[in-house]
Amino acid sequence: MDEGLKMLKDLTDAKGIAGNEREVRQVFESYIKDSADELVRDGLGSSIAIKKGQEDGPKIMIAGHLDEVGFMVTQIDENGFVKFQTVGGWVPHVMLSQKVTIVTRSGEEITGVIGSKPPHLMTAAERQKSFEIKSMFIDVGSTDKAETESFGIRPGDMIVPAFDFTVMKNEKFLLAKAWDNRIGLAIAIEVLKNLKKENHPNTVFGVGAVQEEVGLRGSKTAAHFVKPDIGFAVDVGIAGDTPGIRPEEAQSKMGKGPQIVLYDASMVSHPGLRNFVTDVADELGIPYQFEAIPNGGTDAGSIHLTGNGIPSLPVTIATRYIHSHSSILHRDDFDAAVKLLTEVIKRLDAETVKQITFG
Repeated sequence: MDEGLKMLKDLTDAKGIAGNEREVRQVFESYIKDSADELVRDGLGSSIAIKKGQEDGPKIMIAGHLDEVGFMVTQIDENGFVKFQTVGGWVPHVMLSQKVTIVTRSGEEITGVIGSKPPHLMTAAERQKSFEIKSMFIDVGSTDKAETESFGIRPGDMIVPAFDFTVMKNEKFLLAKAWDNRIGLAIAIEVLKNLKKENHPNTVFGVGAVQEEVGLRGSKTAAHFVKPDIGFAVDVGIAGDTPGIRPEEAQSKMGKGPQIVLYDASMVSHPGLRNFVTDVADELGIPYQFEAIPNGGTDAGSIHLTGNGIPSLPVTIATRYIHSHSSILHRDDFDAAVKLLTEVIKRLDAETVKQITFG
């Protein structure tokens, strides 16, 4: 396994839901620290790697988020089954019978499975309808409440999908949990690594933001800390290249370049910044795709509302099966996003940022 794949494996295998990102933050910082002049954290726990270029140049923020969608223990019933709360957006049909890991206060990892009723016991009507999340439970293989509690499980414990990083038969296709949004962290890491060898007319802040999946929260406090002049959110987007998805719903295809997001539920992307980025891509022959995501948002939704307003743009990677136990993306899209953002940042001097901002 090459160094790049090892980084992606370490990031995706790490466990961290919103509010409990410590393990992921440690992995992120271990990979980005050698490319940064300074590494700091804000009060909510977001990690901020600072790469200094021209001292009086603009401040450029590139943010991925540390957290993944998962669950939290809320109760243990008398029979030892664990009740839980979703943390982030889930739909019931991707959850039943899936393996999960409960991480206790001591750090011990307990395997469980989200229980389901056998089809043999379902009525015809039950088979046709979706099972309610509030009725689900996790079976950790215990006899009663006391035994489950003896495992160290208690309310508030983090629960994450159990899935191992996998390079598929076509080695460009990478399967893992938590691409949303460990791929954004990987992009930030690689961009700072590239800039370590370059002169750039700005200071770059590579951010691992907390609590994106519950309301874009960490990017709000991190942007307040950084006070950037330009903001990029790097995240996953919707891949529209699987059966059942119509082109008018999602038109992007894996392997055809990063997505330049025109619009999402959290913001309208800044047209001046968007045009600058696509002009650089066209100049260098870097492939990209336009996308609109009306039912989702990225950390750019918080960044662009900071202070007096920050020109911001989401740059995303088309990914299949997000907000489930496992998802797939294409390594070429990752590499193209890193190249594009590196080249864009190298061109963001004070005069260019002024022109983008004020036209």
